[in-house]
Formats: sequence, structure tokens, C-alpha cells
Amino acid sequence: MQLPAVGTAYAPDTGGDTLHTQLGRTGLRVSRLALGTVNFGGRVEEDEAHRLMDHALAQGINLFDTANTYGWRVHKGHTEESIGRWLAGRPERRDRVVLATKVGDPMGDDPNAEGLSARNIIAACEASLRRLRTDWIDLYQFHHLDRRVGWDEVWQALDVLITQGKVRYAGSSNFAGWNIASAQEAAERRNLLGLVSEQCVYNLVSRHAELEVIPAARAYGLGVLVWSPLHGGLLSGVLRKTRENRAVKSAQGRAAEGLKKHHHSIAAYEELCADHGLDPAQVGMAWTLSRPGVTGVVIGPRTETHVDGALSALRSPLPGTLLASLDELFPPIGRGGPAPDAWLS
Repeated sequence: MQLPAVGTAYAPDTGGDTLHTQLGRTGLRVSRLALGTVNFGGRVEEDEAHRLMDHALAQGINLFDTANTYGWRVHKGHTEESIGRWLAGRPERRDRVVLATKVGDPMGDDPNAEGLSARNIIAACEASLRRLRTDWIDLYQFHHLDRRVGWDEVWQALDVLITQGKVRYAGSSNFAGWNIASAQEAAERRNLLGLVSEQCVYNLVSRHAELEVIPAARAYGLGVLVWSPLHGGLLSGVLRKTRENRAVKSAQGRAAEGLKKHHHSIAAYEELCADHGLDPAQVGMAWTLSRPGVTGVVIGPRTETHVDGALSALRSPLPGTLLASLDELFPPIGRGGPAPDAWLS
């Protein structure tokens, strides 16, 4: 298995297609916008979820991201079940979708129904396949690191699933840079492809991934899929929405906590966006998509308008002057760039 030398940035070939790109060092082509499904069940009812999937696919978005625990507001596994019913409605959809799900978070009270043991990886995969009503998962992602399990056990389980044709590729989520390196070195010892993607939080407010996660992913040829590109709605115009009594997601959770800490910067951000005649959500999304090493972003739309707004952000690069102003409002950590140089005085 030939990997880029550590420290060498891997650059996928877009082939002139602004919507699709390679996933890391693989030949798999995915949309730079992934349809995230965390809102399906509880926030988005099934009929609307199915319309969102139809709309996204019609617009060329082929990467659909879920997890076995999603839908917990109804019951864990609900979202995969809903996607499965959508796939079963028209079986030809399956060949057009790059289907990604996750394993690792607890699915019940059984002590073996969580983590990255070989037993749970294989059992959880088979359960996801049943809920999704499909024969294979394109991208099977480790939802979080499991410090109790060695990589030899993890890769043994993935080798079984890939050999059986149930999984095509493996990815990580919420890993540190050194976790990516450790996983890849263990995979190489077994002559396996290893991880092909890392899904991490990254946005103007949270730029920690620039230090080690994105550099590690680029060095080992992983695609980077960003979740929460708008920091839970904080960068979507939360102050304006609050004034207009339209804040939903942005009035709770990560966005509400972030607003307490970054109120001054968010107010200046919304004013800056208004001066450029741009929607804050479009600016936040476009900034993340413009960052070196970022393959794409996982969007969590509740309406078709949200999907269209993300597509507009992808197709509308931000001017250099605006990018410079954003760096002033939300400066990188330390001196900027990857560690350890970011820490040098």
C-alpha cells in the first residue's frame, strides 16, 4: 500500500467538476456536500426526509451520511430505518448513493452493544444493513475513538466485513491527528487500505482541526468531511433570526453556548456579511469549503431551501478581501497553520 510521505499534502483530482471530488486517495467520487441526516426523526418527519433525499439526489448530491444511533428522539436506529424505506421505494436509488453510516456509540444497555470491539463492529454493521435495507455500506465510520481496543482488532473486523462485501471503505470521526496516524500505521502493517476519511468539526469559530487533524489526514491521504460547518447554527445569522423570532436550532445547544462566548464577533460577522450582501450561512459554508484539505461538508438541512443554500455556497467562492476580514474576526490558533509551527513565538 503506497501512501503519500508524511507531511505531503494529498490533493484529489476534481476533474473540473465543482460538485464532486475524490474521497481522499480512493477512486470513489463523492459530492462536496454530504446530506447529513441527524435531524431525521424528531426535527424532520419521514415524508419530508424522503423529499429532502429526493431533492438532494436530483441536485447531484450523492454522499448521504448517517449513524446507527441517529433518530434517538424516536428510537436509536430510526434514521437508518427511514433511509432504508426510501431506498426500498426505488431500488435504483441505491446505485446512485454513496451511503455512509457509523458505529461505536451505545445502541442499548448491553455492555457489548457499543465501542469498536470486533464483535460490536460486525454485529452493528449487520444490524445497520438490515435497517438500511441494503447489501453494502460504502463508508463505514468509527463514530469515536475507543481507547479500550487495539487497532489490530479493529482492522481484523473490517477485513472480515470488506471480504464479505458488506463494507467498501472505512472512515473515522472525531479522531485526533495521532489517532489517524496510529490507525494508518496499523493498517499498513496488515497490508490494508485503512482509513479513507476523517469526519471532524471545523468552522470559523472552531479551528482546532487546522493544527493536527487536517494535516494528518492530508499526509495519509484521507478525505476530510466537516460536520457542523456553521457551529450548530451560530454562523447562520443567529442574531438576526433571534430578532425576527425565527431561531430554531441556532437558539439551542452548541450555538447558544457559542453565542455567550463569541457574541461580539458574531455581531461583527453578521454586519460584515450584510455589507457584502451575503447570507451568513452561505458565508460560513463557503469559508469551510474553501479551506485546504477539506473534501466536503456534512449539511443537516431541514428544508429543500437549506439544501439549495448550501449548493449556492459551494458555487460562489468568497472574495479575498472577505476571507481576510473573516481571519481577523476569527483568527487561527497561535500563529496559524499546522502544529508545531502554530505554537512557535
